[in-house]
Amino acid sequence: MKLAVITDSSAYLPQDLLHHDDLFILEIPIYIDGESYVEGKNLTHDEFYQKMAASKELPKTSQPSVAELEEVLSGLTAKGYTHAIGLFLSSGISGFYQNIQYLKDEFEGLTVEFPDSKITSAPLGMMVEDCLKWAGEGRLFDEIVANVQHQIDGTSAYIMVDDLNHLVKGGRLSNGAAILGNLLSIKPILHFNDEGVIEVFEKVRTEKKAMKRLVEIVVSDNADGHYQVFVIHANVPEKAEALRQLLIEEGVEGDIPFATFGGVIGTHLGDHSLAVGYIPIV
Repeated sequence: MKLAVITDSSAYLPQDLLHHDDLFILEIPIYIDGESYVEGKNLTHDEFYQKMAASKELPKTSQPSVAELEEVLSGLTAKGYTHAIGLFLSSGISGFYQNIQYLKDEFEGLTVEFPDSKITSAPLGMMVEDCLKWAGEGRLFDEIVANVQHQIDGTSAYIMVDDLNHLVKGGRLSNGAAILGNLLSIKPILHFNDEGVIEVFEKVRTEKKAMKRLVEIVVSDNADGHYQVFVIHANVPEKAEALRQLLIEEGVEGDIPFATFGGVIGTHLGDHSLAVGYIPIV
C-alpha cells in the first residue's frame, strides 16, 4: 500500500511535516478588503491579525477547491499511490466535506476515504501526522481509517473568545447580548459539538474564571483516557502559558504544546482567542 494524505490549510502542522512526500495540502483563500490571501504564501500569521484589526469588515474565507482536490486525486495512481485519505476542516463549519463525497468512487485503482474530522487546527494536524506515521509503519488502510475515526470520536476543543463584538460580526451573537456581556465582563466558552459545529457552551463571568473553567472541562473529559492536549491561541502567548500551567497543576500529563489559530479560524473567533483542544493518542 502507498498512502496519500490530503488536508487543507486550516490544519496546524509541524514545519518539518509540510514537505512530506505523501502529504498534499489544499489552500483556503482568505479575503480581506477585496484582496485574496493564502496564509504561508502571501500572508503571515501576524499580518492576518493586523489586517483584520484595520479592516472595516470581517475577513471572509472560502472553501478549499473541489477542482484542486480532484486534480490531486487524478494524479495519484500515476505516482504509485493505491490509497488516499482526506482530512479536512469540520463539516460543521464548511460545506466542503459534503461537496466532495462523490469523488470517493471516481478513480479506478485508488481507494479513497474522507472521514469528517469535526474539528480543525492542531487536532486536525495531529490526525494528519498520525496517518502518515501509521502508513510509514506499514499498517493496513482499514486500520488507519479506524484509528482516525477513534480519534475523531474522542476529539474536541473549548474556546474562550476575547471580543464579543467579533461574534456579533460573525453572526453568532446578537448585538444586545454582546453589549450586556461586555458590561458584565462575560467570557463565553465555545466548543465544537458532536456535529462539529462551533456553538456557545457556557457563559462565564470574568476571564480568570473562564480559564479555570476551561481546565475543569478538559480534566473531566480526559479522566478516563490517554489524550494529547494542545493550548491554541491567537496572539496571546502569555495567557497561553498561564493556561498551560493551570493544566499541569491540575494533573494533565504529558507535553502540552502550543499551536496558533491561523487566519481561517481566526476569522471566526477573533484576535486574542484562547483554546484547549484534545485528541486521543492511538
